[in-house]
Amino acid sequence: MNLRHPLLLSVLSGFLLALSWPETGGVTFLIFLGFVPLLYTEHLIVSNPEKYRSRHLFFYSYLSFFIWNLITTWWVKNASLGGAVMAIVFNALFMAVIFQLYHIVRKKTKGRLSFFILASFWMAFEYLHLRWDLTWPWLILGNVFAESTWMIQWYEFTGVFGGDLWIFALNFLVFYFLLNEISGKSGQIRTYMKPALILLGALSVPVLFSLLIKPLGLGAGSGEEKHPEKNRIVIVQPNIDPYNEKFNGSYREQLTKMLALAETKIDSTTNCVVFPETALTENLWENDLQRTYGIQALHLFLQSHPKLDVMIGASSAYQYQAGEEHSPTAKKFTDANEYYEDYNTALFLTGSGTIEKYHKSKFVPGVEMMPFPALLKPLEKLAINMGGTSGSLCGQTERTVFVSKNNALKIAPAICYESVFGEFVTQYIRKGANVIFIITNDGWWGDTPGYRQHLAYARLRAIETRRFVVRSANTGTSCFIDDQGHVFQATPWWKPEAIKQTITLRNEQTFYVKHGDYLARIAIGIAACFFLYSLYRRFRSV
Repeated sequence: MNLRHPLLLSVLSGFLLALSWPETGGVTFLIFLGFVPLLYTEHLIVSNPEKYRSRHLFFYSYLSFFIWNLITTWWVKNASLGGAVMAIVFNALFMAVIFQLYHIVRKKTKGRLSFFILASFWMAFEYLHLRWDLTWPWLILGNVFAESTWMIQWYEFTGVFGGDLWIFALNFLVFYFLLNEISGKSGQIRTYMKPALILLGALSVPVLFSLLIKPLGLGAGSGEEKHPEKNRIVIVQPNIDPYNEKFNGSYREQLTKMLALAETKIDSTTNCVVFPETALTENLWENDLQRTYGIQALHLFLQSHPKLDVMIGASSAYQYQAGEEHSPTAKKFTDANEYYEDYNTALFLTGSGTIEKYHKSKFVPGVEMMPFPALLKPLEKLAINMGGTSGSLCGQTERTVFVSKNNALKIAPAICYESVFGEFVTQYIRKGANVIFIITNDGWWGDTPGYRQHLAYARLRAIETRRFVVRSANTGTSCFIDDQGHVFQATPWWKPEAIKQTITLRNEQTFYVKHGDYLARIAIGIAACFFLYSLYRRFRSV
C-alpha cells in the first residue's frame, strides 16, 4: 500500500483535524499537524502533472473537510436534518473551494509565500463566513483551543484569528521539515537543528507568553485587587425537555418550578437571578407585556426579594399597529390583514417594575431564519421550530446592555448562538458591559458533543473580553466562567439545579475589544492582493 497516496493522505488530514477538536478527540496538539497531509497532497499533484489534475485536489480536499465536519458536528442532525446537511456538506464545500483557490494562486506565484496565501485566504473566508446568511462559526480554526485556554491567554490581543495564524505557521513548518526529509535533503544531525529550533520556538513562545500574561500583569484582566466590585449571582437550570414539555406543557407550572429552584439559592446577598433562553413560553405580546401571567409572577417574585434583578429568556412577539411599516421578516395573521414579528428575547426586570428587552440578532440558518429571504421567503414556513416560534425571527441592529438596580452590573445579554461570535460580543463590551450573561437552550442536541462545545466556546469570549461569563442553560451545562476561561460549578446534563457564586466585575477594554477581528480584515486585503496578482499572471501569459 502506498502510504503517500493522496486518498490516504486526505483521509488522514480529516481525522487529524477532527480528533484535535474539543469534545471530539480533544487532542489539541493534533491541530498543528492537521493540514500537513493535505499540503503534501497538494505538493504531489503539482509535482506530477502527468498523473494528476487540479480537479483531483478538489476531490481530496473536500474529502478531508467532509470528514472533519462530519465527525465534529454530526450532532446537528438531532435538531435539524436539513441544518446538518448545511453545516456538514456545504461547510466542507466552502473549505474545499478555499483550498483549491490557494492551490491555483500558489501555482501562479511559483510556490512563493505559500503560508501567507493559505492563511490569508482561509482567514478571509472565515471572517466573511461570520457575516452572511449561511454563517456557521463552529469550526473556525482558532476555536480548537477552547478547552486548552492555558495556551491562548493572548486571545485578549488577537481573538480566535490569532489562533488561525499559529495553526498555519506550525503546519507549514512541519510540512517543509518533512518535505525536506522525504526529498533526501536532510540526513545529518546538524541539519535538523535549525528547523527543530524554529519548530520548538513557534510552538513554545505563544504558550510561554500565555502562561506569563496573568502573573506579570500584562493582560487587561489581571490584578483583581484593583477591581473590588463583586456581585452575587444565582443561575437556574430547569431541565425542561424542549421536544415534549417545554412548548407543549403548562407554562405556569414551568415558571413555578424555575422560581422554586431559584429560592433554594437566594439569600440577602444575592443581586441577580438568571434564567435560560425561552424560559417564558406563553403568548408574550410586547404590546402589553405587563398583563401577561409570567411578567406578573416575576414582579411578585421581585417584591419578595427587593434587592434582586432578574434576567430571563422568552419567546415574544409584537403586533404592528395600523399603518406601521413592518420588516421583511414580519408574518401576516391568517384571519386579518395585520402583521406581527416573532422574537427570541432576553428580558431584564427590576423591582421598580421596569422591563428592558433585547432581541436575539444572530440566528441559526434554516432554523431561526430562512437564508436570503428576498429569494426564499416562500419557504419560510419550513424553518425548524427551535424557540417556540416558527419561521424567521426578527433581530435588532444594536446591542443592548442591561444595567442592574444597584448600577454595578452592566450586562451583555448574549442569547445562545450569539456567544460563538467573538467580535459580535465585543459590541456589548464597547457599550460598557462588565459581565457577559449567556442564556441558552442546548437540549435540542441531546447528550452529544454539541452542548459541550458550545460551553467551551464561551471560555474564549471570557478571555477575549476579560469578562466573567454567567451561563444559564435550560439543560446541558450552566456555570460560571472567570476572565481567564476557568469554569466553575458546571452543572451536569439533564439535572435541574440552581448554583450561585460571587463574580468580579471588570471595566477595562482589551486590545481585541477595541479592534475586533483586525487580523482577519488585514487577511482580506492580503488575499485580495494575491488574487489580483494571480489574475495578472494568468492574463499576462495568454
